[in-house]
Amino acid sequence: MNFIVSYWWLILIIIAAIAIVGYGIMVFIKMPSNSQLQQIREWLLYAVAKAEKELGGGTGQLKLRYVYDMFISKFNYLSAIISFEAFSMMVDEVLEKFRNLLDTNTSVQEYIEKK
Repeated sequence: MNFIVSYWWLILIIIAAIAIVGYGIMVFIKMPSNSQLQQIREWLLYAVAKAEKELGGGTGQLKLRYVYDMFISKFNYLSAIISFEAFSMMVDEVLEKFRNLLDTNTSVQEYIEKK
């Protein structure tokens, strides 16, 4: 008992360290797997196409915000795990694929041009 009274601060630090490590492990476990990320990227392709159709060209930041708002409404549980910067990088990757589709696929071009 005398040990606990003398070293209460050390016990408190150990408990805090265990809690921080436990939280870190929990966040790591909740991270999306590669297959989940691939599904999110496929959905992002749809969201980017919809944003392009709705907002048109020259509105990059608005489209990014539009897609992010769609993402939050669709994947609310992931918005706490994936930062906006990481999300923006994922959108940049998807934009490359979207631009390629837009250049090569006439159906995608027609979809974007229809209002």
